[in-house]
Amino acid sequence: MNYTMAVSWLEQRGVKLEAIAEIVYKLQKPYNALLELEQCLDSVKSVLQKREVQYTLMTGIAMDMMAERKQWPEPLQSMLEADESLYGVDETLALGITSMFGMIGLTSFGYLDKNKLGILGQLNNDHSGIHVFLDDLVAGLAAAASARIAHQDPNAIKYDKVDS
Repeated sequence: MNYTMAVSWLEQRGVKLEAIAEIVYKLQKPYNALLELEQCLDSVKSVLQKREVQYTLMTGIAMDMMAERKQWPEPLQSMLEADESLYGVDETLALGITSMFGMIGLTSFGYLDKNKLGILGQLNNDHSGIHVFLDDLVAGLAAAASARIAHQDPNAIKYDKVDS
């Protein structure tokens, strides 16, 4: 149930799992010539199967929604509206997702946080809502799914399909 809810919350905020899989593909394709987008999507779904990932996503999305409704006390409300660069709590929350897959996940997250590939750039530039937490959580999810693939031997990969 939480998996479905987490996916639904992502989609309600404009993020499809396929868009996250595209980021994973861009991160891992240079290291795995046999990699296919479908495998990246399966990896995203696999990471999303973890309850702590689901809870982290839903918590961050709820915090963005609260900021949109102006439900935070000052000075937090102003910091979230401005997406204050030194706030850092959004990155800290996302690092909880990436840390499950070691240093590759952490370094990939840093790269994505800086370069804003694909949907991350769209979220970062979308001023119709507040995505302070969402963009970092999506980057964390993509980094974790990418690291999950990187930890597998590309010559012996047997990708398990994950049902949605």
